[in-house]
Parts: sequence; structure tokens; C-alpha cells
Amino acid sequence: MADDRPVPLDEYPVHQVPLSMKHVATGDRNAYDRCIFHVLDHRGHALLITGLGVYPNLGVIDAYATLRRGDTLYAVRACDALGEDRMRLEVGPLRIRVERPLRDFVLSCAADPDDPDGLSYEIHWSADFPALWEPHHQQRRGGRLTLEGKRFVQAGRCVGWLRAGGETARLTAGAWTGTRDRSWGVRPVPGEEGGRLAQEHPTEGFHWIWCPVRFDDRFLMVITQEDADGHRSLNDATLVRPGRRDRQLGWPQPEITYRPGTRHPERALVHLGDVRKPLELEAEILISSPLAIGAGYPPADDWQHGTWQGPRWTDRRSYDLTVPHPRAAYGVTDHAARFRLDGQTGYGIFEHGSFGRHDPSGFSGFDSVAPQGG
Repeated sequence: MADDRPVPLDEYPVHQVPLSMKHVATGDRNAYDRCIFHVLDHRGHALLITGLGVYPNLGVIDAYATLRRGDTLYAVRACDALGEDRMRLEVGPLRIRVERPLRDFVLSCAADPDDPDGLSYEIHWSADFPALWEPHHQQRRGGRLTLEGKRFVQAGRCVGWLRAGGETARLTAGAWTGTRDRSWGVRPVPGEEGGRLAQEHPTEGFHWIWCPVRFDDRFLMVITQEDADGHRSLNDATLVRPGRRDRQLGWPQPEITYRPGTRHPERALVHLGDVRKPLELEAEILISSPLAIGAGYPPADDWQHGTWQGPRWTDRRSYDLTVPHPRAAYGVTDHAARFRLDGQTGYGIFEHGSFGRHDPSGFSGFDSVAPQGG
């Protein structure tokens, strides 16, 4: 018999529907609620990505952290049964402590007693700008809603330490930048058959840019999603400056220079602006971390978010990024980047995924890549 007693969060006036906070207002197995944090070194020596998610209708909570340093990617992943205390953001050695909502967080990963040289860290992440809503995101396959997410994004600074491979790095506010994304809704979790809709509506192509950038006095967010023919299903470019109204920068038009023979971006120029003053955002890629390796994003083949691994499961491993990982080419990669806009230099993430056909880029199919020699 199910235990339907109130949970601790029911004490607070936060209910949106006449249900306990133990439940979500949909029976969809793919309901989720999660976050991702980025911590990047301005020199391009390190990129840490960590996140935590709950899947209420699957009874799962999981978390991950990856650190790219040199050609090695260190990864820690953890999974457990979802309990009643939703304000305790902790799985195995990974923890996110909310000190002040929308302002200050402590990100930590406890060291492995059996491997003291493995990945561990304690980082204080502090927002420099107010959180910004991203566009409401929906995707359908035929008549079925497969993704619906509400998200906000934020940028700030990081201090603390991280350790991996026997080396400890000290994080200082002037040399490290943090970005984060918070989202909830419905998002595909592995375990469903493709069925008729998948067969009749195959993915021809996907082209994605998600780009939060922190400058000293402003924060810029650019996001686009396009289908194979270039039809844009998601679009936003917003500049945030404290004390001023957010500035909408129209329809971003990216020009991406790929490494020959790949779809790995080396730099990009994004045309922005309104009728008053067009702007150009320049991006120089510093260090990259494919989310399909270690971080649990599709099409990862060793672990994906929301998949039950058993109680108190923890996995630590490292990946040699000089070895080809074919699945990474069909997923999204987070690139730490140096940006220039309107005479200022900033730092942030150029998240990009491009696979299948994309007519505006000249890619004809899943095997199509940038030409050799430019």
C-alpha cells in the first residue's frame, strides 16, 4: 500500500495543484526537475560541469560531475531512490547546497577514500546578475509532446578548490566564471520503445546553440534551435544589465567555423542587435567537454539521467579524450569560451550540437562534416 502521508515540503505555501509536493501534476514517466552548473577557468585549462536531477514518476534522484583538464575527463556519477526531503540536494558524494536562493550555492564532491587523487571539490558559486527566463521550450514527435521545459539561466563567479589527477586548483573570482541553468517539465528518459511515431517522424537534423556569457557589467544569453531545413523552433538573445530593462537583441545569426573534417566549432561570430545598434558576439573556444561522455546526456552508452542503477550507486572513472568517442558526435558539447562584445571581453559557455542535415550550414546528412582545408 502506497504511503501518502505529507512530506516536509508540504509545510510551505508553495503548492500549485491540490496534491502533496511528493507528487507532480502529470503521470508522464519523463517528468523531471534538475539543474546544471558550469565552472570554467579563463585560461582554458579546466571546465567543471555538475548537475542534479529528480524524476518523481520514476522514483530516481541522480547527479554527476565531470572535469575536463588536458586530454582527460574525470567523471563522478551517483544514483539513489528519491526520498521525501526534496530540499536535500545530495546523492552519494555529490552535493548542491542552496545558501541563498538565486544568489549563493556551494557545490561539493567528496573525495574517494580509495582514490584520493580522483575528482573532488568544494566551490562557492555566487550570482552576479539576476536569473533570466529562457523561452518556453516544446518539442513534438507527430502529435505527441515529447519535451516541455521551463528554464532560467544565470551567471556569476566561483571561489574554492578542486582536485583531480593529484593536482589541486584554487579558484579565484577574477580568474573563474560560473554559469548555471535550472529546468523542469517533461524530457525524454531512456526506456521507451520508438513505436509508430518515431518510425513515421524520424529526426532528420538538429542544430542547437545555448550560450550564456558573463561580462564584468552585463550578462548575455543567446539560444537557438533549428530543424534540418533551418526552421527555428527556439530563439532568444537578451542582454541583462543591473538597473536597466533587459535589452532584446533580435534574431541571432551565427557563423560557426568548424575544425576541418568535423562539426567541432573552433570559433563563432553571432550577429545580434536591434534596429538601433547591431552587435557582433565573437566566440573563441578554449576547452570542450562532450555531454555524452561522463555527464549522462544522450546518446551516452554507459549511463543516462533518470535511469535506475540501484540504491546508493556511485561510479567514478576517467576518459581519455585522445581516443575517438563516436557517440559524442551525435550529442551536445559544452565549450568554455572567451567572448568579445562591444569592446568588452567576457567568458561563458558555447554549447553546441549539430548532427544530421542542416541546410543553412551546408550539412547534408549524419555523415556530413566541415570540408577539409577550410
